[in-house]
Amino acid sequence: MPDIKIPALGESVAGGQIAKWHFNNGDAVKVGDILLTLETDKVAAEVTAEFSGVLTIGKQAGEDVEVGGVVGSIAEGAAAPATTPVETPKPAPAPAAKVEEAKPAPAPPPEPKPAPKVEATPVAAPAPVKTEGRTTRKKMTPLRKKIAEQLVSAQQTAAILTTFNECDMSNIMAMRSKLQDSFVKTHGVKLGFMSFFVKAVVEALKAVPAINVRVEGDEIIQNHFYDIGVAVGTEKGLIVPVLRDTDQKSFAEIEKDILAYAAKAKEGKISIPDLSGGVFTISNGGVYGSLLSTPIINPPQSAILGMHTIQQRPVAVDGQVVIRPMMYLALSYDHRVVDGKEAVTFLIRIKDCIENPARMLVGA
Repeated sequence: MPDIKIPALGESVAGGQIAKWHFNNGDAVKVGDILLTLETDKVAAEVTAEFSGVLTIGKQAGEDVEVGGVVGSIAEGAAAPATTPVETPKPAPAPAAKVEEAKPAPAPPPEPKPAPKVEATPVAAPAPVKTEGRTTRKKMTPLRKKIAEQLVSAQQTAAILTTFNECDMSNIMAMRSKLQDSFVKTHGVKLGFMSFFVKAVVEALKAVPAINVRVEGDEIIQNHFYDIGVAVGTEKGLIVPVLRDTDQKSFAEIEKDILAYAAKAKEGKISIPDLSGGVFTISNGGVYGSLLSTPIINPPQSAILGMHTIQQRPVAVDGQVVIRPMMYLALSYDHRVVDGKEAVTFLIRIKDCIENPARMLVGA
């Protein structure tokens, strides 16, 4: 009876927690079926069947497991055939009963024996939740634990400082309104704000390369590429998929990449390579209505940009008070390797690109 083992899930992933089984104990499964979803400290992974047969569940949903650990087994060849159903011969009609002596009808032939029956139990529920008076206690998921550790580590390791600015979104909003229909018709996706900010970050990183660094021990590593992470909120926590080579991609390609990652995140199919290797992160708290925040660096990166909600506010333009759609920007950076002048210059470059989006198209 072959065991179901947790496969290797990538570098530095030692195990995880069973999020759910997709079959019941005793169900027939076939090669390639998704048996269970495993939640690790980085991503959710799916474990598939390597054999066909009857499933026996060993570890329940909510339990912690290690790579190589046995979580169940499959009895090969025990599954009922899933093709043509077995036909049961019809019993012969009973002879007419005589008044003086009633003879019993002949017994029908025995039923065929396709597969051993295993008592089915419901798919195990997640780890139990304890209610204690006015509080509820539940186990922290591996992903949430990793997020907590990472945030605390970033606060304790880096000298994080945040600088702020604001940008007028009028020109970008006007450009999107003017180009949206033709953009969708040509590329099949909408032109969003995030592609503008990704491109603005690329321009700012080129103008201030001191931001595009990471610290390894007592060395500063200068990056010469532009893989930008975009923070995405999911039901299980924050993840940061990475858009590759954004300096070489068009606005449409960036928008398609973002949509593809959003779909993968919704399906729980983000992989470890999707989250690795970014040089800078953009976090958009504005989608939740955040007016202002101080984002925390995503190590080993040296800076992160926080976008916020667009709000109609009075501002002074050419000596006149006018109402404009304004967004606060926040740049958190590691003061160990990035000086204040560089951080401010970087943020002003982003502001210039956003307020004058045509510059990004001509490289001005």
